[in-house]
Amino acid sequence: MIHSLRLLSGFVFFTLLSQTALQAQTHRLTYSESQQDFPNPERGFYIPISTSSARFVPLDATALAKYRTQAQQVSKASYSIQCSLVYRSYRLETFKNSPLSEDFLKKVDQDFVIARQAGVKLILRFAYTDQANSGNCPDQYKICPPYGDAPKAIVLAHINQLSPLLQKHTDVIAVLQMGFIGIWGETYFTDYFGDASTNSLGVVPDSSWQDRNQVLAALLKALPKDRMVQVRTPQIKQRFVYGPKAPVTSAAMGAGEPYRNSDLARIGFHNDCFLASADDYGTFYDVGNSSTKRGPATDQLRQYMAQDSRYTAVGGETCDDAFSPQNDCEPLGRAEQEMALMHYSYLNASYNNDVNNDWQTQGCMVRIQRRLGYRFVLRSATIPDQIKVGQRLPIDLALANVGYSTPYNPRPVQLILRNMASGAIHRITVEADARRLFPGSHQLRNTLQLPATVKAGRYELLLNLPDGYQSLAQNPAYSIRLANTEIWEAQTGYNKLNHTLVVGP
Repeated sequence: MIHSLRLLSGFVFFTLLSQTALQAQTHRLTYSESQQDFPNPERGFYIPISTSSARFVPLDATALAKYRTQAQQVSKASYSIQCSLVYRSYRLETFKNSPLSEDFLKKVDQDFVIARQAGVKLILRFAYTDQANSGNCPDQYKICPPYGDAPKAIVLAHINQLSPLLQKHTDVIAVLQMGFIGIWGETYFTDYFGDASTNSLGVVPDSSWQDRNQVLAALLKALPKDRMVQVRTPQIKQRFVYGPKAPVTSAAMGAGEPYRNSDLARIGFHNDCFLASADDYGTFYDVGNSSTKRGPATDQLRQYMAQDSRYTAVGGETCDDAFSPQNDCEPLGRAEQEMALMHYSYLNASYNNDVNNDWQTQGCMVRIQRRLGYRFVLRSATIPDQIKVGQRLPIDLALANVGYSTPYNPRPVQLILRNMASGAIHRITVEADARRLFPGSHQLRNTLQLPATVKAGRYELLLNLPDGYQSLAQNPAYSIRLANTEIWEAQTGYNKLNHTLVVGP
């Protein structure tokens, strides 16, 4: 026992000596935060570009690249955007009773190629109709049946046809929205999946919830496990996870459940009526089932989404300016507070600009543009000045996420060593999950093994957060830029740590 204590004491003493020596050789660097708005992958304001099977208009790589690299105004906006996201919706009106044609599938395939050329990613949605019939029906909005979507067998067959394309081009898919069911693919006014309005039963029966769940399951299966499907309301996720009878008080994900590629972890949300009413035009509303009536559930469903959205992809658009001042800037409104609470990563730049333009006029638009999604700021770095070949490199990074959310798709964090004489690049993976860099402060402490290819010499150190797919990993358009001054390398997508490491023999 005494011998063991002596060994332990010697180890502690040696460790303290090593730490003291290491501290004497390290250098602490500090960095300045940038207030500039700039595009970053899979976040921010998006531009919507819709097309249809009857009149297909392909994406334009030149136009998309211009949106990413130059500030642009869209629609009736009083503000400018640079965007990395394109909302691409496909209306399948000519295929409601037949398979998708090879010609249509080839055109969709080419859209993915064009997006990759332009350096953007796509928010995808497929639907069969965007036309609402007005008339004298019970629905409060006077949207009346028939609605014009397609039956379940057709929907499932189309998802099966699209799956190879989704698998082939996953790298440029930011997220897939559930779509397919109902007008606009918003799973509400539908002829075949349980009309959620008051035009029919006034509730969605259990059998229809099961049909909806089959569609969502098919979409999750059609995508690789590292991509999410967004649903229109939080209740859709609850009744997929827990079944058609799930109450609105069903539990959201806990801290141990996200990022495990389970179906539970892969379902996010798109709210297409952000702060449009007390329940966001039914986003936070219970549409019932075979044993319960429809009714208000704003508090319960808001609480569910606020917790669950911490780990999922969230986006959408504004749709009505009537809910003012609540949808205005603080202090009169709560627009920014709501985006932070629900962890928004993106919003539509084109609709509804009666709302969005108010943010510009009232002075919070610039903050919203910066904070949608993640926004990483490097505060400081503590790094050795010298190290020997083959040794381990300790590095300590203080990082803050001042955005509303985190990256929702996986991507590595890398330390880059670039030889100052030859330009040779060496990448070392840092043990950090970018998706877990939640809003707030983080300390990334790693001791990294130098690759065997690192020889004696002088090396620039850089931080790299590239895309998780090798097809895009070397493309700087898909790398994360830190919100700091004088560190971004646009030509490489690296963030300079402004430090030289001497590797000795």
